[in-house]
Amino acid sequence: MSIVLIVLQSFLIFPMVGGGVTKLTGSKNFVDMFDSLKLPQWFRVVTGVVQLIGAIGLVIGYWKPEVLLWAGIWIAFTMFVAVLAHFRVKHPASSAVPALFITLVAASLIIVQQIA
Repeated sequence: MSIVLIVLQSFLIFPMVGGGVTKLTGSKNFVDMFDSLKLPQWFRVVTGVVQLIGAIGLVIGYWKPEVLLWAGIWIAFTMFVAVLAHFRVKHPASSAVPALFITLVAASLIIVQQIA
């Protein structure tokens, strides 16, 4: 396993766990965000679970590379949908930057994992 892969994998774990937990606990920031995205609050909870599943996949991926690949795809898809959700309600592009950044890191993880 390459150092670059481990760095990307480790980097992604933190926003996935942090985002997942704060969505599940009902952080005011995410409650307000989902309201502004015109999405129901139950979808915030589902999104939190989805992010935590991605983080678990990343952790398992340290030992099982095939799980890492699927975790990367899972996270890239999830965060790309988040970008689209921001654009759907015509938020400024800057509000989608964090999700876009995580999408690109996850895509990089997928590519590096395939090369390594």
